[in-house]
Amino acid sequence: MAVRTTGRHAGDTKSRILDTAETLFIECGYEAMSLRQITSRAEVNLAAVNYHFGSKESLIHSMLSRRLDQLNHERLKLLDRFDAMLGARLTCEHVLGAMFIPALRLSRDPRVGGKAFLRLLGRAYTDPSSFIRDFLNAHYESVAVRFFDAFQRALPHLPREELGWRLHFAIGALSGVLAGTDTDSLIAEFSQGKSMNDLQLIARLASLMVAALKAPLPDGTQLAAFAAVLGDASDAAADCAMACGEEERSACGAAIASP
Repeated sequence: MAVRTTGRHAGDTKSRILDTAETLFIECGYEAMSLRQITSRAEVNLAAVNYHFGSKESLIHSMLSRRLDQLNHERLKLLDRFDAMLGARLTCEHVLGAMFIPALRLSRDPRVGGKAFLRLLGRAYTDPSSFIRDFLNAHYESVAVRFFDAFQRALPHLPREELGWRLHFAIGALSGVLAGTDTDSLIAEFSQGKSMNDLQLIARLASLMVAALKAPLPDGTQLAAFAAVLGDASDAAADCAMACGEEERSACGAAIASP
């Protein structure tokens, strides 16, 4: 029989289930957490979970949405502000600021997760489950497109595919760090014991990511050097001939032939 509770108690039960699911998701990831674990730690029965959410999948959707909806709303507001202020002068630093400043602000607010917020964010974007990836892609596609377009305006020389790869690796690396630590530990490790406020932290993070995003594309000589190190010069020569422009091929061949 479904558990039908009303008033403040029903809200408390629903919040407790969501809080517990969030904690377990941060600790274990989607695939490793179970409804049995959630009900045991939240001290509710399965009927209460079914009444409020209907399934594990719907529960996780609700758990992620209650944090990420507000985050992405704040991100878009800040990006819109930068766009209005700067127009064509928008830089990578501004786009990254629009991504990270709202996340840091929310991590300071205990009403929306507090210190665990960044760990939740890191876990969500590194969890290997296709269920989580599909949810994020579907639910926040418009946000991702908006930020991708902003990055492309700031980095017009990069092909879209190359920009996509760079963002994937840069944001994935940061998400992996966030998933494994809390805000205070992250700041302590990043600042190496020095006092650092949010603005300084954002500037340090942005400087690292901007360097990765703005790195020059590899030319034929660099490709050949890697091929020589890997000891596969014959295949590398063919790959290089396809990848390099005519003006680069002689230098590429010389590099492959070098000991």
